[in-house]
Amino acid sequence: MDGSIDKKANRLLYEKSPYLLQHAYNPVNWLPWGKEAFERAQIENKPVLVSIGYSTCHWCHVMAHESFENQKVAQLLNEKFISIKVDREERPDIDSVYMRICQLMNGHGGWPLNVFLTPDQKPFYAGTYFPRESYGNNPGFIEVIENLSNIFINKRQYVEEIAKDATNSLEINVKREKGKVLGEEALHRTFQELSNRFDPHYGGFSQEPKFPIPHILMFLLRYYTFTNKQEALDYVTKTLNSMADGGIYDHIGYGFSRYSTDEKWLVPHFEKMLYDNALLLITYTEAYQVIKDERYKKICKQIILFIQEEMTNEYGSFYSALDADTEGEEGKYYAWSKDEIINTLGNELGELYCMVYNITSSGNFESRNIPNLINTHWEKVKKEFRLTEEELYIKLEEARKKLFKKRTERTYPHIDDKILTSWNALMIVGLAQASKIFEEPEYLEMAKTALLFIEKELIIKERIMVRYRDGEVKNKGFIDDYAFLLWAYIEMYEATFNLTFLKKAKNLCSKMLDLFWDHEEGGFYFIGEDAESLIVQEKEVYDGAMPSGNSVAGLQILRLGQMIGDFSLTDKGIRMFSTFEKEVTEYTSGHTFFMQSLLFYAMPKKEIVIFSNEDDKEGKKLIKELQKSFKPNYSILATEKPEDFKGLAEFASQYKINSGNTTVYICENYACQQPTTDIQQVIKKLL
Repeated sequence: MDGSIDKKANRLLYEKSPYLLQHAYNPVNWLPWGKEAFERAQIENKPVLVSIGYSTCHWCHVMAHESFENQKVAQLLNEKFISIKVDREERPDIDSVYMRICQLMNGHGGWPLNVFLTPDQKPFYAGTYFPRESYGNNPGFIEVIENLSNIFINKRQYVEEIAKDATNSLEINVKREKGKVLGEEALHRTFQELSNRFDPHYGGFSQEPKFPIPHILMFLLRYYTFTNKQEALDYVTKTLNSMADGGIYDHIGYGFSRYSTDEKWLVPHFEKMLYDNALLLITYTEAYQVIKDERYKKICKQIILFIQEEMTNEYGSFYSALDADTEGEEGKYYAWSKDEIINTLGNELGELYCMVYNITSSGNFESRNIPNLINTHWEKVKKEFRLTEEELYIKLEEARKKLFKKRTERTYPHIDDKILTSWNALMIVGLAQASKIFEEPEYLEMAKTALLFIEKELIIKERIMVRYRDGEVKNKGFIDDYAFLLWAYIEMYEATFNLTFLKKAKNLCSKMLDLFWDHEEGGFYFIGEDAESLIVQEKEVYDGAMPSGNSVAGLQILRLGQMIGDFSLTDKGIRMFSTFEKEVTEYTSGHTFFMQSLLFYAMPKKEIVIFSNEDDKEGKKLIKELQKSFKPNYSILATEKPEDFKGLAEFASQYKINSGNTTVYICENYACQQPTTDIQQVIKKLL
């Protein structure tokens, strides 16, 4: 740290956000986002710096150390600007608006995000990381803030014109003309775009850096189911296997890092995010359903173990992230020298581990080693050490446990311990799916506990909120919070067939439509009609590292509509195919979760209603077989008696049970067959 840091706290000290608290003792007079900051800017006639990041962001740490902890920078900012810090994970609405501006101005974005505004919140300059001092063609932060301050004071009209133009561009960028309705050809174009981008050597859909982007793989699994195109499945398995081999996967403590800095998935950006692990849990679980690869089941169980041990609080809800850095050094907690491995494990076990996990004296990351399986030759290992497969597994597990214990002696990475509704909902989805597919009641209990926490702590007067930390609940929920939680309720219903979850899904969907649905153009606004308005009202559909709220909402309202027979929901889902047609068509492979809703609509449909009591073994067998299979085009209702569906799925409440036996109704492509009690025939027909 800079030795000249003034230890006096700024206003961020009174916030609960881990990211804002990291900056509470900066000499910069930071303020949180709010009316006070902009009123002061108006009164003092100063421009506003809005600096956006999150607590486990490596380059946010670097810029904080270089600039925000520096007295000279702080003095300039305090004299010439009103400075606001924003946690993007707590205020994704602010981040989304100003990230779009940064991308419009520079052609790219990222974090830290530094945007300079007029006192009325209009942007006139934006960038990401700035070094403190200029070098080459790279402007330093000191030069930037001095120049911007001078321009604001001496060329105010020019600044106002830039800000007005930028805001107009933003409004044009978010405004949508009604397009045609997306058709099936968009699905094939998406697949072709992904084929063109696919890396046949290491999997994934880019060169370096490589992000997992699990919803690409989810789309491909569904596309394979729809078309039976083998390449789609091959892209999925190659990518999943390569990621599981690479250093992006923590082979000692489990869980995935955020992305890989190289094409091989070897060197990760070491932070571990809840949403990545949740989405990857879903993807490995679905891939297991399709090809029954035991390795995928193992990875799923390891992800859940990591979440249990390192990212679950005492209430059973889930932390947001683990930092990449320890003691100011990225990856220090995770990397090893060969000597450390040998000293910890002893010569024989140590040499075995080094051979399997490619540990060398020279290292693969800044002279140290990230354990990985990228070039492992298993048969060669077994032959050289004269081990059977089972003996090898036992020894490697013994080594892993010893190394994990040794690693706990190191300085543990910072935990961002805030509880985000949207990210917790994603993990609940993953746990619900894993519980039914792997028949693990413990996973279902984890999901129920986390869901109860959300319902108890993060829903205030029927309004979902964004985050909980240290007893404080803050910010009205965005479309992501509602859409992801709707997804969680639907998955919890399909894992349990407890109608309470389906009722909650229906009620939540109704509230989501009331708060976010655009009645004129279709689609969901990012912020609710009762929340703070920003300079533009956004509707995000692009699927980045996480799927967008619109994409998830679109698929879930189609699923729920089909499940409960509510065609008004189906109509809204279909309407989104024209609302977002133009931007989706421009880059279909950047909207792969959204494309899942189009796939769902295009696939042949099967609606299955099962009436069975708990004692009926045949009925239980049918339900378990359906739960284990990958049938994204099926909607399944199950209960004991038809009247259970009254007020929920009215069409099914009129059905009859045949002679007290398990009775199954199957409708296919809007045509229904006679009900049957022949369960073996049903299993044969459906599976």
